Amino acid sequence: MATIREMDVEKLKDQVIDEVIALQRDIHQHPEIGFDTVRTAALVAEQLRAAGIETREQIGKTGVVGDIDVPGATRRIAFRADMDALPMDEEADLPHKSTIPGAAHMCGHDAHTAMLVGAAKALASIRDHLPCSVRFIFQPNEEALPGGAPAMIADGCLEGVDRIFGMHVWPAFDTGKVAVVEGPTMAQPDTFTMEITGVGGHAAAPDACRDPIVAASQIISTSQQIVSRNTDPLKACVVSFTQFHGGSADNVIPEKVQLTGTIRTFEKEVGNMARRRLKEIAESVAQAHECTASVEIIEGYPVTYNHPEACREVERSVSKEVPMTDEGTPCMGGEDFAYYGEKVSAAFMFLGNRDEEKGIVHFCHHPRFQVDDPAMSIGVRTWISLALGADQA
Repeated sequence: MATIREMDVEKLKDQVIDEVIALQRDIHQHPEIGFDTVRTAALVAEQLRAAGIETREQIGKTGVVGDIDVPGATRRIAFRADMDALPMDEEADLPHKSTIPGAAHMCGHDAHTAMLVGAAKALASIRDHLPCSVRFIFQPNEEALPGGAPAMIADGCLEGVDRIFGMHVWPAFDTGKVAVVEGPTMAQPDTFTMEITGVGGHAAAPDACRDPIVAASQIISTSQQIVSRNTDPLKACVVSFTQFHGGSADNVIPEKVQLTGTIRTFEKEVGNMARRRLKEIAESVAQAHECTASVEIIEGYPVTYNHPEACREVERSVSKEVPMTDEGTPCMGGEDFAYYGEKVSAAFMFLGNRDEEKGIVHFCHHPRFQVDDPAMSIGVRTWISLALGADQA
């Protein structure tokens, strides 16, 4: 069996990188949200089939799955990319800026898709030298509950897969590096909404009212004690309020206000505690203000867990061709890649995407987020290296 160096990963990448960048530009200009990734999926399927890759569409509603089957192979690994954009506007002034108002690829999913298509084409060109079968999973709706991964899994995208890998562009460290973090890597992102109800009335007569704004403000303040006083200092927990809605006039105390926010945790026990305490605090503080509080908490994606053996496979295979860094750290963001890791051994990688000289410094979901082209080159090399090193697992 040929080795990685005999295959020359750099040359394989060079064969496809121009097409990768062109595809990223195309997808970036035509972002699609949620499960509505119809155009993107069609582009992916067309390019996979053109490379001679067996391709299935409408997996997980609008997902695409491609397979390179190697006769006699005893393993099948899977690579996953997400395809959906965010419901927001882009502020970066790029030649390939989004043409769709209210939709933009501000999280790099366009690059994820393009890199994996390019790697698939490169690997298809040397399919006779691959040490194992490879599946390419292109998933919609990573950005919003219930996520696209459960639908993909329900439609069989993991059947016959021994191990799965994911990758995300990561502006926390410089372009040119890849990181993998063993164990809990991304948090469970719960969301909550509260409605605080009091008695409204004239702002000049607060004594005749039961002010839900004051109650809600106290709930926000007291809830910070969940992290500072209820959570083990050696464990991670985030409680953030992100929306406060109420009132319609400067001289009216409203009857109701609404609060929205998120809880982020790595451990089930911490998450259970935080959800319980948030509800207790909201109800008790509201009662102390002679108001009432209704609380709804929706549990988010599971914790993204990187299996140790999958991480070691990344380190063995990728480090031969791509600089790896220990700058990667667990992140309180959420990822529905977690669902795949609940079914098979998995590792989720971070791909450096930061260049201060170019002004590429904004984190994912920022309206000026930008993909660094050299990062896509590193990403393609990473996928190719991982596939060619799979016989060492």
